[in-house]
Amino acid sequence: MRKEDCYLLGKITRRHGLAGNVILKLDTDQPELYNKLESIFVEINGLLVPFFIAKSSWSKLDALNIAFKNSSEAMVDQSLGKNVYLPLASLPKLTGKQFYYHEIIGFEIFDENDNNCGVIRSVNDQTAQVYFITNLDGKEVVIPMIKDWILEVDREERTIKMVLPEGLIDVFLVPSKKDE
Repeated sequence: MRKEDCYLLGKITRRHGLAGNVILKLDTDQPELYNKLESIFVEINGLLVPFFIAKSSWSKLDALNIAFKNSSEAMVDQSLGKNVYLPLASLPKLTGKQFYYHEIIGFEIFDENDNNCGVIRSVNDQTAQVYFITNLDGKEVVIPMIKDWILEVDREERTIKMVLPEGLIDVFLVPSKKDE
């Protein structure tokens, strides 16, 4: 399994108890989707190694207590502090205006007047406000990802149509008087 064919599910943070269990802290808005995991891929030395799950239970709202099949001390030690991945193919298909961040990389954003606002290079979800980072005419443009602003997601055309505040794009493209 290649890392580019997977998405980050979370991180194994610590041991739990004496039976060789670990805590998997999930990095997701919908932890309930992961009630019945059968296996995970743990990144060890740059490789994704499959670990099979014997049983799991909720430790907290976003953390699973996991027991591996055929677990050993060495196996548990290797997994501690490591990122955990699942195949992209395991994600449910989204429709309408819903999307996964990884699937919209390369999509073009247009405003409601069909003006091009750039090609999405990345999505920053590490701040309170999630935003798209686009490239427009060689300049970086930051567009807040506000659900009410999104009018349409066209997966075939690889475009997103949004209602954007007047002047938002100009902030990034038009030089200010001070810059001149």
